Amino acid sequence: MSDMAVSHEMAGAFEPSLFGAYSKKIGMWLFLLSDTLTFGALLFAYSYGRISNPDWPTPFHKESIINATIMTGCLLSSSLTMVLAVLAARRGDRSWTRNWILFTMFFGVAFIVLHGMEWTKLIAEGMTPSKNPWSSTVQQFGGTFFTLTGMHMMHVTIGVIYLGVVSLKKKILPILLICWLAVWLGTPADSVFHLGAHVILIGAIVAAVIMFLKPKDYDAHDVEIAGLYWHFVDLVWMFIFPLVYLMSTRITG
Repeated sequence: MSDMAVSHEMAGAFEPSLFGAYSKKIGMWLFLLSDTLTFGALLFAYSYGRISNPDWPTPFHKESIINATIMTGCLLSSSLTMVLAVLAARRGDRSWTRNWILFTMFFGVAFIVLHGMEWTKLIAEGMTPSKNPWSSTVQQFGGTFFTLTGMHMMHVTIGVIYLGVVSLKKKILPILLICWLAVWLGTPADSVFHLGAHVILIGAIVAAVIMFLKPKDYDAHDVEIAGLYWHFVDLVWMFIFPLVYLMSTRITG
């Protein structure tokens, strides 16, 4: 009788997850689904504002489009390196899994730096969340632009920290703290990078709490889940780039 009870308990313990998928992967898909609603609302708000306002500003010119194109190239390259990291993880090749993830992080950091430079240039031209210097009748342009691109840039930053935790574990903490100090102390107090440095600090604190409360050795499943998040962030940019940049390009004769 006791043997039957043990067998029943063991069967329940190893019951297949929903749809036969890894439970953490299902959790990530659900999170990405909710995040899709957030970005969908922001993209809809931007699109509605642009369609309903004939005087919608076109502040982006050749240099901005080149910069945004390079940013797009960085994210596309990071998607490729992330795929290679997942494949290496499935082969059990820890060394190349880490290397490909580090390449992905490099492209992500390059994207953040280029985006920060774009923000800095626009702010220097007089653009703020409540006004823009190109059209006095469309004051919401700055707010919609900074909200949409800022939300995406925050996701990329979180993704870089996430990948750092998966690949480097606790070694990522001193790196994050050094980066925070370098950016915070090495940039002007009113610059985009100085204010954004606190995101790195918050990310380091959250990562430290997670790793010290629940330390673990990340496996191929964890790399694949991190890849899902990263590909989602890249996909969102594929909507932002043409909608925000290409459709708001200043055409000169």
